[in-house]
Amino acid sequence: MTSASAQPSPSRPGILVGLKAEARLIRSIFPHAAIAASGATHTGAKREAARLVASGADCLLSFGLAAGLNPALSAGSIVIPEKVSCWGTNAVCDATLRHILGGDQAGVQGGTLLHSDTVVMDAAHKAQLFAQSHCPALDMESGFLAKAAEEAGLPFAVLRVVCDPAGRSLPPIAGSVLSPEGGLQIGKLMCDIVRHPTQIGGLIHLGQDAALARKAMISFLTTQAQTPAFKRLAGN
Repeated sequence: MTSASAQPSPSRPGILVGLKAEARLIRSIFPHAAIAASGATHTGAKREAARLVASGADCLLSFGLAAGLNPALSAGSIVIPEKVSCWGTNAVCDATLRHILGGDQAGVQGGTLLHSDTVVMDAAHKAQLFAQSHCPALDMESGFLAKAAEEAGLPFAVLRVVCDPAGRSLPPIAGSVLSPEGGLQIGKLMCDIVRHPTQIGGLIHLGQDAALARKAMISFLTTQAQTPAFKRLAGN
């Protein structure tokens, strides 16, 4: 019998993100991986997590944006958690995958990531969730990925970057213009802006935070991708 320590390192990751833009970013780092976007819906996340398992992946990874809950975390903060809190239980991330992704790097936030089935828009709601859970951030995909990994007997890990910090509320328009595929419905966005121009300032702040988050994610992944273990995981 082959011992667990002799098992080959994962090299066929299945990667779940929320949005198409995140998928394009991750594709540049993992050109051969199976990548799926949830469309920032719980139905899409559950469906796409199962599809990644069926693709023949030997590990599951959750990448993309997260909402900050800890007020100390600014936009661009990298979160590689040890656990994911979902539906009253904690799913433990694979330690080896965490190490490969850079979970031991200085400045990376560990702890427990909170899963949410819904978009959390309001700063007061974020503060309430932080007080209840003590989780530094939340997303809408990692819980479904963790559950799919457990059911399939696969290791999983998470790398998220804070986009909207804890103290910032999202403009209501941000929760209504995503397409089911994880892109923007540009026509609806423009119509909503015309009807509610007071939200323009909030959208500008969100865009600035998203740019910071994207830049931080690219910088972190580009550096980490130079390590031999990461190259094997990425199939390079």
